[in-house]
Amino acid sequence: QVQLVESGGRLVQAGDSLRLSCVASGYSIRRYAVAWFRQAPGKEREFVAVINRSDITSYSNSVKGRFTISRNNAENTVFLRMNSLEPEDTAVYYCAADSRIITSSLRNHQQYDHWGQGTQVTVSS
Repeated sequence: QVQLVESGGRLVQAGDSLRLSCVASGYSIRRYAVAWFRQAPGKEREFVAVINRSDITSYSNSVKGRFTISRNNAENTVFLRMNSLEPEDTAVYYCAADSRIITSSLRNHQQYDHWGQGTQVTVSS
């Protein structure tokens, strides 16, 4: 059974950094595209970053240059390093994984089969 567990979210101040972790179990994460999405209260779930099966990464414009997604296959974990955090980054962050997703769908949350429970990131001004 495929499971994803996020951690690392907490309350920080604007300008701080955080690293979120997404630990996979039940499968080898190297075979999956893994993405981070976020959802703020009253807003739609939003794409943040993705690392595909070839370890090619992509970011939303709002986080490009500040966030970095990476994968550690030995730990079966995907990380999201977040620098220069802004109050607008406040949201629940979810990781999602899929083994069959095509490149054109990597930013579409509806195309992912496996999800974690989310971790709250709150950035105070």
